[in-house]
Amino acid sequence: MILNDIYENDNEKPLQKLAADGGFTSVFRTICCIGDSLSSGEFEAKNEKGEHTYHDMYEYSWGQYIARMCGSKVYNFSRGGMTAEEYCESFADEKDFWNPEYASQAYIIALGVNDILGQKKPVGTVDDVDFNDWRNNKKNFAGYYAQIIQRMKEIQPRAKFFLMTMLRDGENDRNPQGKQEHRKLLYGFSEKFDNTYVLDLLEYGPVYDDKFREKFYMLGHLNPMGYVFTAKMVASYIDYIIRHNMRDFNEVGFIGTDLHG
Repeated sequence: MILNDIYENDNEKPLQKLAADGGFTSVFRTICCIGDSLSSGEFEAKNEKGEHTYHDMYEYSWGQYIARMCGSKVYNFSRGGMTAEEYCESFADEKDFWNPEYASQAYIIALGVNDILGQKKPVGTVDDVDFNDWRNNKKNFAGYYAQIIQRMKEIQPRAKFFLMTMLRDGENDRNPQGKQEHRKLLYGFSEKFDNTYVLDLLEYGPVYDDKFREKFYMLGHLNPMGYVFTAKMVASYIDYIIRHNMRDFNEVGFIGTDLHG
């Protein structure tokens, strides 16, 4: 067995290798995915009038593909069109998503597209966050996003958090400046919060150009193959983070307990 393929390699870049079986992402027995249509397995269809209709089909979400890939329990705390504000102000309460019953070892958060690209709301900064009390956070994207992390940390203090950037759309990229501000905010959170990492698909993911969309899209959203591919990317990126920070993940099995190694 060649352990060099597993050991940390300073020259390796994220997503340089795709872990077909999810790699070390499988150390998490419970994972929670918080997001919008991308996290919900949303398919876009057309009715007989030519009108577009949208359908969250969670079994096709990248989170559920990861569940089957890694044998983990994965919760979908997501819905098409979701924003950080809606999640905090109504959606999570309506769905009882703050319930400790759903406490997970890992949280993957993929929010921002509808806030920043759709509603064109300002991103905000880490200065908009009261890191001692989320109730004092500014009512903007940064404040609501941080609130999600803070409240989940209250439920599961030792959980690991993976914050997903937006994607590259090639020459027709919408609001590239907003995407970079979003990315900067997530890296800021990774420095402020412990056990928090960035899945930087804006930097290391593929370009979602015309050729990509021909293969992996159905109308304006991903097709089944697109969600499988996304699952492989997310799991492989988390595998990369774990392999490059092995000591950080020693006690994953003790998350949710008072035990320490």
